[in-house]
Amino acid sequence: MNLQQLKASYETMWASCTITPSRLEEVSEVATRLVEQKAKLAYIALSKLTSVPWFVIAVIHEREASQHWWANIANGEPFNRITKMVPRGRGPFHSWQDAGVDALKNCPPFMAKNQDWSAGGALMHLVQYNGLAYEFHHNEWSPYVWAATNHEERGKYVTDGHYDPRVWDMQLGCAAMLKSMSQLDADVKF
Repeated sequence: MNLQQLKASYETMWASCTITPSRLEEVSEVATRLVEQKAKLAYIALSKLTSVPWFVIAVIHEREASQHWWANIANGEPFNRITKMVPRGRGPFHSWQDAGVDALKNCPPFMAKNQDWSAGGALMHLVQYNGLAYEFHHNEWSPYVWAATNHEERGKYVTDGHYDPRVWDMQLGCAAMLKSMSQLDADVKF
């Protein structure tokens, strides 16, 4: 599989994606919290600086940092320290926004350079943000994108470089959050 095939697969999967019924309330609560932050403009401001849609930034922020404003969206570490996890050696930064600009512009997959914000394109870039090892080394769909949906599979990187095939990802996947957010805010669209 190459990136174009992955994008096409993700486009098809997005169209058939449903949130796991047992996690529907949890996904809805998180989506509501993420959409509410739109009004506070932090995601909008970072979007203007990077051209990454605010709702993509929001799900990255939740996935990487549990929406903590003291944390770097690159990996969830405090933004005012030099990062030790991948991407290593970033920072320290003066603000959440400065760390976000660095993560989206200067770190792989360089999301700020992305021009394709279709469903397949956005989800492909989100999986690249986390890494392609699930699809290319474990022959499964990434829980970073698909956790809490009908496309989730068992297996998770529990730390950088350490994969456990027995683990179910208990974090919410980006697709589940985006599906729920799109029901709350008409601006969440591809």
